[in-house]
Amino acid sequence: MLLKDATTDELHEQHAALGITPRIARQLQSTIVKRRADVLPDRLEGVSRATWSAIRDAARVPHLTLIEKVVSAEDGFAKYAFKGDGDGVFEAVRIPLMHRQGDEKYIVCVSSQVGCAAACQFCATGKLGFKRHLATWEIVDQVLKIQADSPYPVRGVVFMGMGEPFLNYQRVMRAARILSDPSAAAIDAKAITISTVGVVPMIRRFTKEGRHYRLIVSLSAATDELRNELLPMNQNYDIAEIVDALKEYQAETGRRVSFAWTMMAGVNMDRAQLVALREATKDLKFLLDLIPVNDPTGRFRPPTHDETQAFLDLVRAEVAVPIVMRYTGGKDVHGACGMLAGKTFS
Repeated sequence: MLLKDATTDELHEQHAALGITPRIARQLQSTIVKRRADVLPDRLEGVSRATWSAIRDAARVPHLTLIEKVVSAEDGFAKYAFKGDGDGVFEAVRIPLMHRQGDEKYIVCVSSQVGCAAACQFCATGKLGFKRHLATWEIVDQVLKIQADSPYPVRGVVFMGMGEPFLNYQRVMRAARILSDPSAAAIDAKAITISTVGVVPMIRRFTKEGRHYRLIVSLSAATDELRNELLPMNQNYDIAEIVDALKEYQAETGRRVSFAWTMMAGVNMDRAQLVALREATKDLKFLLDLIPVNDPTGRFRPPTHDETQAFLDLVRAEVAVPIVMRYTGGKDVHGACGMLAGKTFS
């Protein structure tokens, strides 16, 4: 029995023969996840010695190994490199939200895979190729290890690190359930964001299962010609298919869709792309989440201030949707969006 790797319901359902009742399952999650115990205690309140002995003999508390931690001198973003049970190093980023005195907190950007098969051309992780899926506990423990290392609480999680979360769907959803379980990490489900480049079957599954986590789709181009080049996964699920799946999601949930748009000067910031976006998304309510590209290779250039302002004017004129300008932090430690795996660890 691998703790941190199962939901509370699964602990009870799969290990009832050991004497794990729903109450004991909640106690296990509270002990190992909420209170971040390194090992199982000698006793558990209200559990007989015989039952607890059987559970202790069957259970294992896994832990990630911290390879390196680096903190940005510019903005306080912290990048952590971890190793788990399998091959490869993966990274997570602690994002500080310190603007409200008395409500200081962090968001953790977690990885779901080592490497990534999506091969987005502007992302360092995509250049690694796919190595392996992370186990549920390897995802959960990124948050637990970072929380244990932090002076303020972790109040949100974004699945925007290494990997395409919807290609590791079951483990990612299980991790999100553990992280949002009041008996476990107790992070509000609405403060957990799942990002995808547009894996249509999994968007539809996400909708059907009634997940309460925020969904964001990395779009970054509104014509299939350009998107095929920038995000090769578009050759499997094109823009029309993605929009159709999101219309189903919106009809079922009533939620506004979020599109992430990585701004690349001279590539995807012209009027033609926005006209195409308007035409492709008719009858879809959405928000545009803008972030400048971070490309250490220099192939793609982030926009200047003037170019960004001109693009914002175009968005308002051609699409007229709510806009969020996302801050890109941790660039000096290769911890910014699109830069994970920009450094090789031995």
